[in-house]
Amino acid sequence: MALLALVVLISLSALAQDGSDKQDMGKKEAKSADPAAKDVVGTIGKDGKTFTSDKEKKSWKLVNPEAVKGHEGHHVKLNAHFYPDKGEAHVMSLSMNTGDGTKKDTAK
Repeated sequence: MALLALVVLISLSALAQDGSDKQDMGKKEAKSADPAAKDVVGTIGKDGKTFTSDKEKKSWKLVNPEAVKGHEGHHVKLNAHFYPDKGEAHVMSLSMNTGDGTKKDTAK
């Protein structure tokens, strides 16, 4: 009887360990799917909810439009996490293009 109880305990322990390994793997995959933030120059949409890059002419939906409030229609340098599969960008900061080659940080 004691041997049977020991086998059951070992089996349950192995199942619990296997479940936590799968959870850890899922967390690692989620982190690797999060792209690094990068700087892209372009224009904030007049509605303040989109950003169009100068180089690729690609339009991105801003997941946090409050970060660009007051810059609607402006030409900016955006630092953001871009998610091509969703067509979304999460703004980290932006700099205004002043036209004279200098940048002015306006949000972080």
